[in-house]
Amino acid sequence: MNRALTNLVDDRQDELKHILSDLIGFSTVSPPARNTSDIQKYIANYLEKLDFHTERWDVFPNDPNLVGMKKGTDSDTYNSLIINGHIDVAEVGDESSWTVPPFSLTEKGKYLYGRGVSDMKGAVACALFATKLLHEEGIDLKGDLQLQTVIGEEVGEAGTLSCIEKGYNADFALVVDGSNREIHGQGGVITGWVTVKSKRVYHDAMRAELNETGEGASAIEKMTKVIESLRNLEKKWAETKEYPGFKKGTTTINPAVIEGGRHAAFVADECRLWITVHFYPHEDYRIVSQEVEEYLHQSLKDDLWFENNPLHFEWGGKSMIEDRGEIFPSAEIDPEHPAIKLLEESHQDIEQVKPFVGMSKTVTDAGWFSDAGIPTAIYGPGKLHEAHSVDEKIELEELIQFTKTLLTFIPAWCNTKKQ
Repeated sequence: MNRALTNLVDDRQDELKHILSDLIGFSTVSPPARNTSDIQKYIANYLEKLDFHTERWDVFPNDPNLVGMKKGTDSDTYNSLIINGHIDVAEVGDESSWTVPPFSLTEKGKYLYGRGVSDMKGAVACALFATKLLHEEGIDLKGDLQLQTVIGEEVGEAGTLSCIEKGYNADFALVVDGSNREIHGQGGVITGWVTVKSKRVYHDAMRAELNETGEGASAIEKMTKVIESLRNLEKKWAETKEYPGFKKGTTTINPAVIEGGRHAAFVADECRLWITVHFYPHEDYRIVSQEVEEYLHQSLKDDLWFENNPLHFEWGGKSMIEDRGEIFPSAEIDPEHPAIKLLEESHQDIEQVKPFVGMSKTVTDAGWFSDAGIPTAIYGPGKLHEAHSVDEKIELEELIQFTKTLLTFIPAWCNTKKQ
């Protein structure tokens, strides 16, 4: 650890607060989203002054991703690093319930207040400040350092996936979302639409005849069978699936939204159910969604109506706003991976205690790196109960400690030879 370097964080903490104040001043609430061009321009200008090469592209109109790249002096031989964070924030709700202005940084005692200080502009500010100190102090990095500030994480918009699709890669990806400075992997989430649809449409006056003949049925009533089957599958998973660090029964299937029918003069010919499925870190969202489909087909096979009117499935999506769907892949972490061990050591050097290594209670963009075969971990400042809260806050000391850990970890990892 470079003690002189980390001491600069204490000496210049007002600069860290200034960066965070600037970031909080951009109202990047999502939804409605489509409002991040200005903050990304600010970050790009900041990084370019530190000799980063930057690229911006619109994932959605007025919602660009930004990647800043600083090439190492021996990129082929030494480890590369991605630091990833999202710059959208959760909606504020009724501003009258706040005691501080949501988009103006407020300092009270040991806390900083404002929308995003914990989730997760505080971490982004720390990463920016750390890169500035490394640059100004002439700390050479032999491996590449890449900063990604992405859009849409709050509403399941795959900003990080867009970075991966454009070919951005590294030997390790550190997602600095709020983990209370614990090192986390995560389970995953996928949403899906299950549709019951009749091939024929009937007038409401036909219901008595249909009840007698069994020729037709209400799609809404048929959906009740689907919901019952999903509940049975959820119970089965609770009994048969498990993963260290999670309570049994964490693999859930939530029937979140139901839509169906035309109006009272029709027998309902269509019903759609929006479900949210949570799964364990070692599971793949593609396999999990296939499990759901196969179980429903098997459990409903004795109902001839479903044979003639098969279920339809739509899984995932790249935006809860645009296509009403999302995917957060799971992320297993290897506690013995060299980057994880080095991150543990860096944390301990600064905080004098070992960090907890385990699993997040929520989901982040880390799963996209894991899904792409890039070793990853979640490690950032901020407590989960502060995320999305009224009067969102974070301790200044937490940001200071996190910045010091970054200043220890980044040069250690990027100056270690690839294995």
